[in-house]
Amino acid sequence: MKKMVEKVKNKTVNYAKTNILFFTFVITSVINGSLLRFLTVKNYFEISPILGDLVVVLVIGAFGYFIKPKNQFKYYLGWGIFFTLLCIINSMYYTNYLSFASASLLATSLQVVDVGDAVVQNVMELKDFSYLWQIFTLIFVHVSLKKKNYYSKVSKIEVGKVRVLNTLIGALIISGFFISMLTATDISRLGKQWNRESVVMKFGIFMYQTNDLIESLKPQISPLFGYDENYKLFREYYEENKKEKVNNEYTDILKGKNIIAIHAESIQNFLLDTQFNGNYVTPNLKRLADEGLYFSNFYAQESVGTSSDSEFTFNTSLMPANSGTVFVSYWDRDYVTIPKLLKEQGYYTFSMHGNNCSFWNRNNVHKEFGYDNFYCYTKDYKIDETIGLGLSDKSFFRQSTEIMKKIKNQHGKFYGLAIMLSNHTPFNNNGEEVTDFDVSMNYQKKNEITGEMEEANAPFMEGTKLGSYFKSAHYADEAIGEFINELDAAGLLENTAIVIYGDHDAKLKKSEYERYYNYVPETDSILDKNDPNYKEVDYFTYELNRSVPFIIWTKDDTIKHKEVDKVMGMYDVLPTLGNMLGISSPYQLGSDIFSTDENVVIFPDGDWVTDKMYYSSQRDEGVMLHENETVSKDYIEKYNKIAEEKIAVSNSIIVYDLIRKTKEKNLIVPDMQK
Repeated sequence: MKKMVEKVKNKTVNYAKTNILFFTFVITSVINGSLLRFLTVKNYFEISPILGDLVVVLVIGAFGYFIKPKNQFKYYLGWGIFFTLLCIINSMYYTNYLSFASASLLATSLQVVDVGDAVVQNVMELKDFSYLWQIFTLIFVHVSLKKKNYYSKVSKIEVGKVRVLNTLIGALIISGFFISMLTATDISRLGKQWNRESVVMKFGIFMYQTNDLIESLKPQISPLFGYDENYKLFREYYEENKKEKVNNEYTDILKGKNIIAIHAESIQNFLLDTQFNGNYVTPNLKRLADEGLYFSNFYAQESVGTSSDSEFTFNTSLMPANSGTVFVSYWDRDYVTIPKLLKEQGYYTFSMHGNNCSFWNRNNVHKEFGYDNFYCYTKDYKIDETIGLGLSDKSFFRQSTEIMKKIKNQHGKFYGLAIMLSNHTPFNNNGEEVTDFDVSMNYQKKNEITGEMEEANAPFMEGTKLGSYFKSAHYADEAIGEFINELDAAGLLENTAIVIYGDHDAKLKKSEYERYYNYVPETDSILDKNDPNYKEVDYFTYELNRSVPFIIWTKDDTIKHKEVDKVMGMYDVLPTLGNMLGISSPYQLGSDIFSTDENVVIFPDGDWVTDKMYYSSQRDEGVMLHENETVSKDYIEKYNKIAEEKIAVSNSIIVYDLIRKTKEKNLIVPDMQK
């Protein structure tokens, strides 16, 4: 027995001594994965994600044994650099978006530079450099081993195929322990992928990224697998969720009118009531909201596709794709859209944008959506003034008005979408060079000599990221105000309704709001966190503040002023606006806000909000929106189920092209509204 123990001990020690580089790679990779979770989701004591990361790293590391020892360093360093970059990218992305990046996002950002540029141009924080130690450690160990002639010694005893097999067996055993720690819910979340924070917390960052890569390949491989199951889900959902069409005071109120929809880049609701020294940040939007129908509790439901996701949901009343973006990965599917439905009523439909025609693949998508023409950048506009990513909003609207005059004369009834651009993140100089809007603070202070109160000025938001956003948004609001005046002067507001929606929030960090809510002008400082007046910007405060405006306005009194504070999402636009225009989609997932008792807005990550509460699926906790309000466990379970169903059905429609398949097979999907 003693000899056997000694033999095992010697073999173990010998194995460790001849696998130093491999163990360094494995240990540093797993530590970096754990460090990422510590600094983001903060699940310090979970064993399962460590095991998940370990399995992935062992499998990748095992194949290094196929390479001769003297060349293995290049393999492990390459993967070490890749894992380090993966951690840095996810660290930056989580800081900005409270979620984790995906392979589909990275591929998309290379093509359309929307989400990607926001991450790149935001300054890296010190913690984002903390992952670089892995690369330096691997290099240090390699240099040390080389000096000791380590690789020559190992090459004499190492049998690559045996070590590959042994390592993979070890990974398989650890996988068994790992799987035994998972629940059915955990495995379900991994497959659906939309609750990314929970997936990383349970499976680790490397297994999450591996699964995400597989999911990102679905556009190519998914039609081959799972069609029957998803078509069954699709049919059953619409059969069980039939709704009787209910007429209300807004039914057909806009039927036959021209529609000009304005896609207001990065405009949030709180801007409408924000003032600096008596001057509103967005006075024109506020005026339109005070005169028209203003939906003050309205949320975008975008995912990694940001602006494009909002366009998609606005037009179709479907949710964004679980993986990738519709505009890049699933643009060639058949969708029922607002332009297609209005074309059936004799409308000429068009879209306009002051950026490259290929931005977010709009040159292809808009054709598929049913727009008769897409007016864009150098093809249709004179580039006389640029701000940020393209043509300035003021020039864009000025030139668009001239195009619309021709459209009205040639085609009569029309529906047009104008996509704004100047208020696009990162806001560094978007508005500061073209507006003198002041974001300082005037306040009263006591004169130390006379004892009388006098007016003083403090910097407040000047020189801050949020301050730049206010200035940029003010410029965008000026552009909207000028556009309305130009349309009026051209006679284009007659028999026309203006529809304005914020496409998503500004994507600013939570920390940017601390100064805004807790500023002390007398000392040009921020309240101490222990001060009773200090307002903490926690997860729920931040999420609720992300609401965006939705406004429907007419010059005449067709639309009378009303503020609708019932919770509403982007997927409710087609049912609500459609009721006014006399159109509807049998596949719409949202509701006509004027014909529903209690609405729910579901976000692509599984979070949801009703008029009673905001619930975070990722955190499994919620916050009540009114004091003394309570809900039951059944209430939460009910909306969790609804959220899961809607996300799943929408994704099935998108990935498996079920609307087209239904038409091809002459199958009838029960209308949700009859």
